Amino acid sequence: MSSSPSSFVSSPIQSNMALFHPFLSHSASLHHLPPTPRQPQPLKLLLSLSSPPHPLRPLIPTRRQLSTIKCGAVADIKTPAPPLDEHQEEEEDHKVLVGPTSEAERRGERVVADYDWTEEWYPLYLTQDIPDDAPLGLTVFDKQLVLYRDGSGELQCYQDRCPHRLAKLSEGQLIDGRLECLYHGWQFDAQGKCVKIPQLPADAKIPKSACLKTYEVRDSQGVAWVWMSQKTPPNPSKIPWFENFARPGFQDTSTTHELPYDHSILLENLMDPAHVPISHDRTDWSAKREDAQPLRFEVTERSDRGFAGWWGKTSDPSAKSFLRFEAPCSLQNNREIVDKDGEKHYFTGLFLCRPTGQGKSMLIVRFGGTKRSPLAKLFPIWYFHQNAGKVFEQDMGFLSSQNEVLMKEKVPTKELYLNLKSSDTWVAEYRRWMDKVGHGMPYHFGHSTISLPKEPAVVEHAPAGLVAGVSASLPAKGGIGSMHAPNLANRYFRHVVHCKICRNVVKAFQAWQKALTAIAVASAALAILVSGRQWKALLLVSAAISSAGVYACSAAIALNTTNFIRTHRRL
Repeated sequence: MSSSPSSFVSSPIQSNMALFHPFLSHSASLHHLPPTPRQPQPLKLLLSLSSPPHPLRPLIPTRRQLSTIKCGAVADIKTPAPPLDEHQEEEEDHKVLVGPTSEAERRGERVVADYDWTEEWYPLYLTQDIPDDAPLGLTVFDKQLVLYRDGSGELQCYQDRCPHRLAKLSEGQLIDGRLECLYHGWQFDAQGKCVKIPQLPADAKIPKSACLKTYEVRDSQGVAWVWMSQKTPPNPSKIPWFENFARPGFQDTSTTHELPYDHSILLENLMDPAHVPISHDRTDWSAKREDAQPLRFEVTERSDRGFAGWWGKTSDPSAKSFLRFEAPCSLQNNREIVDKDGEKHYFTGLFLCRPTGQGKSMLIVRFGGTKRSPLAKLFPIWYFHQNAGKVFEQDMGFLSSQNEVLMKEKVPTKELYLNLKSSDTWVAEYRRWMDKVGHGMPYHFGHSTISLPKEPAVVEHAPAGLVAGVSASLPAKGGIGSMHAPNLANRYFRHVVHCKICRNVVKAFQAWQKALTAIAVASAALAILVSGRQWKALLLVSAAISSAGVYACSAAIALNTTNFIRTHRRL
């Protein structure tokens, strides 16, 4: 996969500390290299919007046509401008709002591409976080899957359904490399064939139909990918390949988050650099509210598979980043940094957004580069993970409400959004791409078209098998305590249960917290009982230090498990 990044001079500290912002920070002195553009693929079919061949909602009148109420922004000016007629208002709007990008769109025609959502590879999980001793329950749109490692350590993926009585296999366990359904004990081998039924008579054969629907799964660059089609053979050439991650010396910090809104809204958010200075002000060393400004965008590629192009700040024309979106759900932002010695370093922000059902998505975030600042090395990995959780929590209220409005209004985004040329170009491009391929998805919200979900949303009050080991050792399904409640607005459930590093960190801090509490109590009790002044002082100091340690452990646990709340929202 071609990166086509820009090349510039910047501080490596700034680049590394911008982790988990969708867009890396800018620097003042930049020198960009020309991109390596892809050849755009031909569009498959040109149709008139007046007679769509697919069961899509037809185009409806524009917002201006639907409404006779005129409104305008109020500016703080001393001399009011003369009123404009309707034609002049439209001309002024066209200067700032994203308009049609092709002659076909201007004529009211729609380009439709040949697309089937199942004939794609979807990112399931970071391979480093897949448990060795338990099955993992995951979804792609409304398809429920179970992922696990067999006895030889190979990844296997099946439909998450036992053929006996439809129990979830992700609620089961692994026995000698075989997947066992914990409802009645049926066991399945690596090929999905049933090899044991405890209730079957000794002289009876296992029915041939007692087998599982299998899905092809591959490990590529540290991510497990699944091919969703049951009709078309897997196409290995469609597995995304990220060039920078294969470069010598490239190191990344990767994390997984489950989020309570649609994957298309998540992708919109991640390709929106304009919101970063406002929503994430001072979250790290790169986002500052006073840096909010008009942005420059240049679309260099459009195809049935996605789009790509440059973007940057108007205040620094030499600073440019290269963004690429590729079907079905991969987004990357690349840069090449040239240091003071003339050495080139590569940096990438990669976002893999898996649709997990209506109003739900799972995101794999991967930030890395061929050079890392010494200062960034001083921070533990879990610190960057919790900071990523903070970033997503800052946007969560906005995006959840956006999801709700789209479902209620049931109209294309062009009737609801005011996309500015200076901030929302990528968002408009993405929704127009949805217009081309949405007919091949279970549902979609395009710029000019919409198809609503045909299947009702499934709400699980006891989510199955996220990490069976954690589910067994902690009340991860809401049995005790709010930290472990099955709620996607809860950071523990959204991230920690998916991350080996953060689970182990939380467990370690909890163990230290208990031990230090015991030491503090014992020291305080002994200080009361002893009569020597030196011993009493020593025990009191020990109790004080232990109490401080208890507080530090409690703060670290809260940092990993407690949601961010904006100051003005705190009660």
